[in-house]
Amino acid sequence: MATKIGIRHLVEFVLRSGDLMENKNSQNTAQNGSRIHRRLQKTRSKNTDYESEVYLKTEVTMNDTEYVISGRADGITTTDKSILIEEIKTSDQPFDELSDNTLELYWGQVKVYGYIILKEHPELKHVDLRLTYFQVSTETITSDDKTFERDQLNDFFQNLIEEYEYWLVLRAKLRKTRNQSIQQLSFPFDKFRTGQHELAAAVYKTVYYQKRLFVEAPTGTGKTISTLFPAIKSMGEERIQRLFYLTAKQSTRRVAEETIDLMSKKGLQLKSITLTAKDKIRFKEQDVPPEKDPYMIGYYDRLKPALADLLTNEDAITREIVEKYARKHTVDPFEFSLDASLFCDVIICDYNYLFDPLVYLQRFFVEKDTDNFFLIDEAHNLVSRSRSMYSAEISDFKITSLLKMAKKIETKTSKDFQKQLKKVRRVFNQIKKQLQTDDLEEKITSDAPDELLKILGKFDDFMGEWMQDQKPSDFLDSAKDYFFDCLTFVKIGALYNDTYKTRIVIDNKHLIVKQLCLDPSHFIDQSLDLGLGAVLFSATLSPMDYYQSVLGGSANSLAYQLPSPFPINHQAILITQYIQTTYRQREFNQEKIVKSLKTLIDSKKGNYLFFFPSYGYLEQVKTSFEKSYPHVNTITQTSEMDSVTRQEFLDRFDNDSEETLVGFCVLGGIFSEGIDLRGDKLIGVAIVSVGLPGLSAENNLIRDYYDNKNGHGFEYAYQMPGMNNVLQAAGRLIRSSHDKGIVLLVDQRFGSMRYTRLFPQHWQNYRRISSLQQLTGTVYNFWKEQDEN
Repeated sequence: MATKIGIRHLVEFVLRSGDLMENKNSQNTAQNGSRIHRRLQKTRSKNTDYESEVYLKTEVTMNDTEYVISGRADGITTTDKSILIEEIKTSDQPFDELSDNTLELYWGQVKVYGYIILKEHPELKHVDLRLTYFQVSTETITSDDKTFERDQLNDFFQNLIEEYEYWLVLRAKLRKTRNQSIQQLSFPFDKFRTGQHELAAAVYKTVYYQKRLFVEAPTGTGKTISTLFPAIKSMGEERIQRLFYLTAKQSTRRVAEETIDLMSKKGLQLKSITLTAKDKIRFKEQDVPPEKDPYMIGYYDRLKPALADLLTNEDAITREIVEKYARKHTVDPFEFSLDASLFCDVIICDYNYLFDPLVYLQRFFVEKDTDNFFLIDEAHNLVSRSRSMYSAEISDFKITSLLKMAKKIETKTSKDFQKQLKKVRRVFNQIKKQLQTDDLEEKITSDAPDELLKILGKFDDFMGEWMQDQKPSDFLDSAKDYFFDCLTFVKIGALYNDTYKTRIVIDNKHLIVKQLCLDPSHFIDQSLDLGLGAVLFSATLSPMDYYQSVLGGSANSLAYQLPSPFPINHQAILITQYIQTTYRQREFNQEKIVKSLKTLIDSKKGNYLFFFPSYGYLEQVKTSFEKSYPHVNTITQTSEMDSVTRQEFLDRFDNDSEETLVGFCVLGGIFSEGIDLRGDKLIGVAIVSVGLPGLSAENNLIRDYYDNKNGHGFEYAYQMPGMNNVLQAAGRLIRSSHDKGIVLLVDQRFGSMRYTRLFPQHWQNYRRISSLQQLTGTVYNFWKEQDEN
């Protein structure tokens, strides 16, 4: 089967030259561009000779391989004597300010369409081409017509193909080497752990049958190798060409890198790249305007030599490797990593590169591509992350200070800015006045904030042009910050549907408007559908039907739950039936909580973690605990810990310590997942309360939405997120087959059917404890049995 190459990609890759200019200020979203295209095409369709969205293709042979060069022409008008091909482009810049290279790219695309049309119509000697340019901010339309002879377009297309063939030869060579190495690759360990072979087989079948698979694989299963290995084996069979390993944490990205490195030592040869966030990979000397940035000036003139150098000499392209070659060739490291990713087989990156509507990778995810397959690690984190990706808020808080700053600048552009911003303030004031008239401080509605979106859209259009004429200043920085807030709000507003609510709040005389996405499953489903299939996996995906529902997979996905590979008797799950931690009962149960926590640590010296649902409750119990047992060493998580203080906290959990250490932590915080305290570094975990998120207007909206949708509002809004935090915190305890310890669940609610039905399979040996005396005996007996074994 012939490989497809998009006409736009072909033209841009070969012809792009000159500077790299950031396009942060652009209002020209893909949705907006499509809307404008449809609008112009509709006016053309009155002509019966006109046809829109015409699919064109031609086949070429390069490097002894068949390729299909294809794309869609925006419009073609056909008569008996001539053919006119129209290409529509939209942008913010005035037409006469477009760079020569931008125009070359625009014309290059329509010239390829012209070449294909003349190839299909040998009776024609020439073709008419039209470039129609729509300036978004002013709605100005500029058209330019040119006529090209057959020889002109033949020469143009041949030159295009000849230059592109070098890169095709390179990619073909890389893929041939890759596939040969994969075919010879065996599992990089002597034997599979319990559950690994089954998981690997399930992942392979998911690729084969082009499905989605949700997997709960407890700690110790070896999820990373068990998903990457079969997916890469599928790549060697040409079932997929590109693998995205998406995760929320830097630590899991490193594990993916290490896993690929492990397979490389066993003979695997492929190109992998880790994408690093733009603000983290920029060089210090890039803190200048783009037009003065040496890594952006002439970027495209140096890009191809830089890519050739990188791809010839490196396989595992980590952040350090990207920075090394970016410095060597003086190219922007972030953009360089994205351009290099086009030639890579495995791309390791954050969730937002696929799911976030504002920053997704347009290189890969504009339309469906069955060459791509997705592995989504720590999938439980995607629930809250995706909800925030598709939500946005804006307030009038910054407007007053911006107007004060602008007033001090006596220029026409400053007055223009003030005029436009006052229009925005006026709409905020109208909304605020309506709430006050209704004697409300808060309003919830299913309607999109259309008036606000409309005025913010106009403000964004104004700012897109206004910022280009401003000199660097603190005022400009502040104005930009608010512009980006407005821009985000408007872009999210374009997605508003019946899964959204608008929450309007008056807070200390300021107005806050939030567009809240209550159920992002539809958007997640659309993103996942951009590839051949996906595997979403985590140590905690219980209950499975909940995660399939909220992560867009309930109708068309498979589910697989593995048992723990570790001996079940190495861990005790104890539920204190005699303690209540509901808000009203906390004060009356505090003494019993403190004594129970002390009982947990009395039978064996070692390191323990105690988790609480909030910092306030943590401090309350910790103060009482330290007052009652001042001789016990304690350490506390605080709300503001940098990487150094986090590491200092973890370093205290030392195998060689002869004293007991208790760490007081918060559920859902930095120490409740993603840390590895193996062996004697941790021998007990206590979780105080069921971890329900705090009651809030927004959580209640989620509750009400799911009550209407499936009758499980409380579970989806409160219980499941809380239980996920509990399972993650408890998962810190048993990290290897040699680990032993106790999980103490301090709340009688854990013993109810509502919660025990959510317990994972390896928690089914839980015990309900009815008294402090029983807890003392149970803890003592557990450690006695472990010592005897």
